[in-house]
Formats: sequence, C-alpha cells, structure tokens
Amino acid sequence: MRSWPGSCQACRCSGLTSASGPSHTGSATARSWRCFGSIRVRCLFTPCHTSGHMCYFMWEDDSPDAPALFSGDTLFVGGCGQFFEGTAEQMLTNLTQILGALPRDTKVFCGHECTVRNLKFALKVEPENEKVKEKLAWAKQRDDEDLPTVPSTLEEEFLYNPFLRLTEEAVQRFTGRTEPVEVLRALRSQRDNFKKPKERPNPQAMLAFDWGLFEPFLEKK
Repeated sequence: MRSWPGSCQACRCSGLTSASGPSHTGSATARSWRCFGSIRVRCLFTPCHTSGHMCYFMWEDDSPDAPALFSGDTLFVGGCGQFFEGTAEQMLTNLTQILGALPRDTKVFCGHECTVRNLKFALKVEPENEKVKEKLAWAKQRDDEDLPTVPSTLEEEFLYNPFLRLTEEAVQRFTGRTEPVEVLRALRSQRDNFKKPKERPNPQAMLAFDWGLFEPFLEKK
C-alpha cells in the first residue's frame, strides 16, 4: 500500500474523517487529512493567489498509479499563480516546502490551461533550455488539436518551470537576483507584464488578401 509521511491510515474511511481529530464535516484545514473509501486526500494550505487557497494531494491504496496534486491557482504547467492576496514569501513556501516536497512522480492537475503562454515566458527566461523548447512545441501541437496539456508531473516541472528553478544560474541571470524569494518576486513581476510575441501572418492568407480573394466575404450586404 502506498503511504506518505503523516498519512491518514488511522482514520475511519466510512465517511469524511480527519486523521488529527474526530469525524466532522467542516471545511478542510491546513495539512488535514480526508478519506473517501480507499482514496486518501491531504489538504494543503497554500495562501497567496487568494488568502484561503487550498491544494489537494491524493492517492489510492493498493494502486500502481502515481499520486495526483490538484494545484488550483498555485502551480501551473510551466508557471505559478499571481500574488493577488499574498506575498512572494508565501508563494516560495508553497512551491518549495509544500508542493515541491511532494513525490516527483506526482501528476499535477492545475486549475487553468495557460501552458503555451507560460512556456513562452519560460523560453524568454531560459532561451537555451531544451526541455522548455520541447515542452512548448508539444503544448502548441496539443493546443492546435484542441487537446489538454494537463496533467504534467512534478519531475517535469522542475525541468522547465522557471518558478521551480529559482537557484538555476540562467534564471538568476534573467532576474538579476540571487536570493530565491527575490528571484521569485522578479519572475512574477516580469510574467505579469509579459506580452506574447506576435504571431507571423500566414503567408498563404496574405497572398489571398493581396489577390482580393476575400473581398466577396468582406463586402457589406
């Protein structure tokens, strides 16, 4: 059976229960435990994007599948959430001490699909990072085919997500900072103001415009 430090093996799984206290149906609390049948849920308090933000780490007894992290607006594929109601210090704790400390094979299910733009920023931060280039090409292909880019894994995120690579020389050089919290603060500021590069017009479409092929469709009725 898979188990993690502080797991809820002792809790009663017939209903919604807590490993650290009596059975209750109240709101989840920081680092509390819940069981739904054989599914174990660890509730992780990750304030910053919002002051009450929670993430959920889940696994199932006797399952060969990797555990799952539902990271909401804290960790994205190739990025992290904005600091709407918190600080860089809080996000650093979230990314390094809480989420970043989970097993590396954990599947990451984030709250939004913004992978392509995140990775375009990651490429700006680390233009020589081949893992970023590979993941961006893959994400663009998935986007073109209207397919999801979620989930990723924590192991992958540490290879191309600049918000998990705060001690890397290239990331520090980009931000002009060396202290992890200052690197993170600078990265988030740069990401907030990041404008994706303009896509080059399709050459065939431009020729069609030049030849007037679209005029019948553009004429007013």
